[in-house]
Amino acid sequence: MHAIRLHAFGVPDNLIHEYLADPVPGPGEVRVAVEAAGVHTIETKIRRGETVGPHLPPALPLVPGGEVAGTVDAVGDGVEPTWIGRRVAAHLDGHGGYAELAVARVENLYPIPDDLSADVAVAMVGTGATTLGLLHATQPTVDDAVLVLSAAGGIGTLLVQSLHREGIFVVGAAGGATKTAQVHDNGADIAVDYSDPDWPERLVSAPRVSVVMDGVGGRIGRQALELLAPAGRIILYGWASGSPTEIATTDLISRQLTATWALGPRMVPPGGWDALRSTSLARAAGGEFRPLITRFPLSEAAAAHAAVEGRTARGKVILTV
Repeated sequence: MHAIRLHAFGVPDNLIHEYLADPVPGPGEVRVAVEAAGVHTIETKIRRGETVGPHLPPALPLVPGGEVAGTVDAVGDGVEPTWIGRRVAAHLDGHGGYAELAVARVENLYPIPDDLSADVAVAMVGTGATTLGLLHATQPTVDDAVLVLSAAGGIGTLLVQSLHREGIFVVGAAGGATKTAQVHDNGADIAVDYSDPDWPERLVSAPRVSVVMDGVGGRIGRQALELLAPAGRIILYGWASGSPTEIATTDLISRQLTATWALGPRMVPPGGWDALRSTSLARAAGGEFRPLITRFPLSEAAAAHAAVEGRTARGKVILTV
């Protein structure tokens, strides 16, 4: 099979397209003929050799990728042969997704609804599930005005759709005129370009922001924090800018703000990640989730990583196989 392998930590061009032996599923596992593999910001950090949360950089060489969609073509011992031929999305145990064939545990398989494409399905098991988890952790209501940063990204796109559908006032912020127009078309009541340093001034006449959904951090995250009304909430789930939003204790005390790091147990409802992933797939099948996708061929994984790091891609980045 062809796969992308990382032999040395560093720049995107360290992702090498090469030929490897086909993987063989072990007990309790299946092999998936991959049609689409998801690309995450966290995978660019792994490629650079950075420590991600409590996890040290993995051993090399490595085939990156934690989520795929395709068709089961082989099963290991203890797995029902009826899985063979079924279209599935799969959450992998760590790595192995940037490949023509990937091995997954059977309990991490999610049947793809009829008429749902593989690239949309793979977006749902990661990005879609995370979006639902963030909404569960945040619990916004129609009394809120929500500012979504990186509103043209994979999660941001789905957040805007979900909030708009619930009748919640949404301000979507993104970088550049093209992304801003897409955010407005996606359902945001107001779309602003935060590549303009004075973008907060455009919101002076808008309803006062009560919730900020912040996956950007840095200067932009701090500007968003300053927009929060007294007793407002900022929900943190990443820092695509390279640094987290700076928040002081005095910010919380003087304005009665609440800051929440949302990635973790608080975002997982009863039923766990299985429920989030299954619900996300169902919402996509029903047309409620319409992910924006930027596609790259598997052989161009380096370009996909560069687009994620340079924040030039719109929506979810997918490698097609």
